[in-house]
Amino acid sequence: MGTLVCFHAHPDDESISTGGSMARAVAEGHRVVLVVATNGDHGEVPDDLTPGETLVDRRRKETEASCAMLGVHRLEWLGYADSGMTGWEQNGHDASFLQAPLEEAAERLAVILREEGADVLTTYDWHGNYGHPDHIKVHTVGHRAAVLAGTPRVFESTMNRDEMKRFFEMAKAQGEAPGPGDEAWDPDDPADDGNPFGTPEAELTHRVDVSAYVALKRASIRCHQSQITDAGFFSTMPDDAFAMAFGTEWYIDRDGHPPVRDGWLFE
Repeated sequence: MGTLVCFHAHPDDESISTGGSMARAVAEGHRVVLVVATNGDHGEVPDDLTPGETLVDRRRKETEASCAMLGVHRLEWLGYADSGMTGWEQNGHDASFLQAPLEEAAERLAVILREEGADVLTTYDWHGNYGHPDHIKVHTVGHRAAVLAGTPRVFESTMNRDEMKRFFEMAKAQGEAPGPGDEAWDPDDPADDGNPFGTPEAELTHRVDVSAYVALKRASIRCHQSQITDAGFFSTMPDDAFAMAFGTEWYIDRDGHPPVRDGWLFE
């Protein structure tokens, strides 16, 4: 059995991007570790915080619940502040992940990779799926940490842009809202960095089947109630539509080559 370390930018990213892979790895007997770069302090602030409770407190509890749902063995926080979206004032804050020196942040992650003897690390594609500054930094820091720690396999979690287009066209044809809160949303639209969402299918290497774990993935997503409400996109999708959209997770192995194939993080 091996050890999988999943490196994510914010609380809730683990559920959406790699929740199925994490649950599958646990079920197959592998050790799974989640590392979150930031505290998510610039997310949506719910109106039900208790006296003295901060958004960071709530999001930490939600992430702990998500980890329990998926069976994660260890949860670690790198300790950086959320950098906010592109152009936000928080981009320049000294405590933000975006401003962290590359070697410093990479060494924080590398310490965990060495402690765990990690066999596999997941990070994000080159533009963090949708251009969020913290997601892009996860890509850079993750790859550098793998070099520092000697981690042998690195997979970039991404979204299959062509698959999303097929799914959302089908949803529109059925009269359903095809995207998160926006009926006009299109995967080809410019994301936070001006690039389209995700990665074209022609550039992917691994199609990972997590259909047997999609219920756990959805339950993990629902743990993040401060950001993903009962009225939100992820909660209101019919189960069959959710399974179709999220029963596969997509990766790029920079040591591999397209075209995309059915594969697994432990091969």
